[in-house]
Amino acid sequence: MILWHNPRCSKSRAALALLQQAGHDPAVRLYLKQPPLKDELEILRDKLGLPVIAMLRTGEAMFRDLGLAQADDDALLDAIAAHPILLERPVLERAERAVIGRPPEAVLDLV
Repeated sequence: MILWHNPRCSKSRAALALLQQAGHDPAVRLYLKQPPLKDELEILRDKLGLPVIAMLRTGEAMFRDLGLAQADDDALLDAIAAHPILLERPVLERAERAVIGRPPEAVLDLV
């Protein structure tokens, strides 16, 4: 179990706390310090079962600055790899499935 985590994000901290309170100790990936490669993001997309756009923080200024609103999936994945702040957080990955922790309680659906 891997939690893609940003410790500065309250939702991410809440998801980690919920997992720990439920007796789980996920590996924590500080994805801003260890940015994902594009192929990792493709695997994560498949595990999430969501369109790539759902993996992005579309409210981030960088999303607008990069003009990603009309970008195709390939360009969106490249953008996340280059600018991991664009990745919606937190994400819990477990085996062949993953879930975005919005709300944070959503991570409990995977454990």
